Amino acid sequence: MDIYIVEDDINIINILKQIIRERNLGNVIGYSQNGIEGEGEILELNPNIILVDLLMPGKDGLNLIKDIKGIRPNIQFIMISQVSSKDMIGKAYEYGVEYYINKPINALEIDNVIRKVIEKIQMGNAIKEIQKLVKIRDVENIGVSNSGNPSEKIIKIMQKVGIIGESGCQDIVDIISYLIQNNKSMKDFTIAELLSKFTDNHKSMEQRIRRTAAVGLSNLANLGLEDYMNEVFVEYSNGLYSFEQIKLEMDYIRGKSKKRGTVNLKKFIDGMVFYSLHE
Repeated sequence: MDIYIVEDDINIINILKQIIRERNLGNVIGYSQNGIEGEGEILELNPNIILVDLLMPGKDGLNLIKDIKGIRPNIQFIMISQVSSKDMIGKAYEYGVEYYINKPINALEIDNVIRKVIEKIQMGNAIKEIQKLVKIRDVENIGVSNSGNPSEKIIKIMQKVGIIGESGCQDIVDIISYLIQNNKSMKDFTIAELLSKFTDNHKSMEQRIRRTAAVGLSNLANLGLEDYMNEVFVEYSNGLYSFEQIKLEMDYIRGKSKKRGTVNLKKFIDGMVFYSLHE
């Protein structure tokens, strides 16, 4: 990731550069101690992430974010400031800040926040790639079915469960779309029979889908540990998986069990079909 820093204190700039370098968070491609100068360089260099102070000469951080977001909406902003006003912080989020970090700088917090922003960028890129593939295949399959295109719904569900970008995502889109378009379910096939319609190496495809589904199971278990009433956890934990297996995964995460939850692939696929039709 290309990172740019806008901060009027050169000592803080140097600290941020050192943290980013030592923790392999990205490349600092430039910095500025003035909002107006920073804006010009940012538009020229087009970084992925900008670390920006709130109070600066020339143009303050809020107006800098507002102006750049209007031109380059994909750039992600992290604000670093000693200002604790709730109104100012609220405006920062309103203008497009992803995270707000209070000074003095904490290296661990900088590390965690930048990594979260990187994950968001990577997830967004993965979604775009999947959508491109889906559009290509939809064009190739025009006229195959009048049941509508479920691909966007499938992607939204995978996004909610946190499996976008995993190796089996496109496989899942393919098989769920096929089942919906042909009004079929897993009662009509064995796993091998279904996957053999897409590849000669159905075992590899099954492994990709199973690994991807397992990531979703783990993500839901973590959501349940944080908030048992989380709407994504409540909706999908027993619809895509067995709640017994989700609970087993939760016990594993807590360290109460050495055994992890497992995926029933037929249930997962049928659940994806159901939610894709009713999303």
